[in-house]
Amino acid sequence: MATTPADPIAPESRTSAPASDGQKLAAAQRLQSAHYKLVLTLYRVFAIVVLYLVLIGILTYAWIMGFYAVNTSWAAPLILSASDEKSLDFREKLVTSQQTIEDLKVDTNKLETGVAEMKDHRAALMALEPQLRDAIAREKTHNSSAGPELAQLDQQKLADNIKTQKVLTQLKDVEANIKKDLAAGLITKGDAAQQLSTLNQAQDAYTDSKIAEVLLTDSVLDKTTTGTNTLNVLEKQAELQSEVAQLDIAISVAEKQLQEESRQILRLREAIATAKQSPYFLNASGGQTLYFAFVPYDNQAHAVVGSPIYDCYLNMIVCRHAGTVKAIFPAEEQAIHPIFRTQIRGFMIQMTLDHAESAKSRTVFLGRKPLLF
Repeated sequence: MATTPADPIAPESRTSAPASDGQKLAAAQRLQSAHYKLVLTLYRVFAIVVLYLVLIGILTYAWIMGFYAVNTSWAAPLILSASDEKSLDFREKLVTSQQTIEDLKVDTNKLETGVAEMKDHRAALMALEPQLRDAIAREKTHNSSAGPELAQLDQQKLADNIKTQKVLTQLKDVEANIKKDLAAGLITKGDAAQQLSTLNQAQDAYTDSKIAEVLLTDSVLDKTTTGTNTLNVLEKQAELQSEVAQLDIAISVAEKQLQEESRQILRLREAIATAKQSPYFLNASGGQTLYFAFVPYDNQAHAVVGSPIYDCYLNMIVCRHAGTVKAIFPAEEQAIHPIFRTQIRGFMIQMTLDHAESAKSRTVFLGRKPLLF
């Protein structure tokens, strides 16, 4: 009976196969565990890094906030343009004020000329007034002395005329006799004509005497009473005094207006002089590039003309000298805090910068470096 030969390798193969599978499984498990540990380690490292970054950010933010809360030397640079709304409005007001001054100067020159002419006219009228007053006084004095004399002469002339009239009545009889003698042929026609001519001359003389007496009566009336001529002179005197009074009123009004316009010119010039102390005036005047900065009132102790200006990286460290303070403008301005973003009050300064890019920084520092480096 034949027997089957034994296989010495078969049992060993049966025992090694399960062992190889276990090793592979263990290696896979170890690899997976290492992978998990690596992922967990990376997650922990990432979480710690993020946590520290957050803490650093919070501490940095708190440091910046605390720094700018206690620091009193910072200023915020400003870039002003000639086309800014404030600059354009300032230029418009400045031009309007200057034009108003020119108009007022023209008006004041006209008023000064008018006042000078009115004063000259008044002086001329005042020079006439004493002459007119003296003339009136002389005329009154003359009338007071000549009036009675002329009245007496008028009475005498009237008496002479009465006597002459009586004589002329007798001459009528003489004329009738001459005509009778001529008709009787006692005298010639030539003699008659000569005698009649003499009588006519006497009649004419009497008529002239009566006319003279009437004129003398008029003269007496003018000398002894207030006539139309005297009233005309008095009217001229009243007109002269009235014109002088009107000139006084016009001169007074013109001088008050002149004083008011002169004060207005002075006020406008003072306003322009004050406006010239504004950064907007320098900016609106054009020309070279100018640099300005806003300084809050809490930091005004460091805003001194000639003080150094520092520009820092990260707004506070590694600072460099950037320029100096050139001018200070006391007018109040309002701005937004560059860090806290709140509205604050302060004033403007003009800067002389060695580095133009410093005008674009968020903040600069006046007087000294904020952290000594």
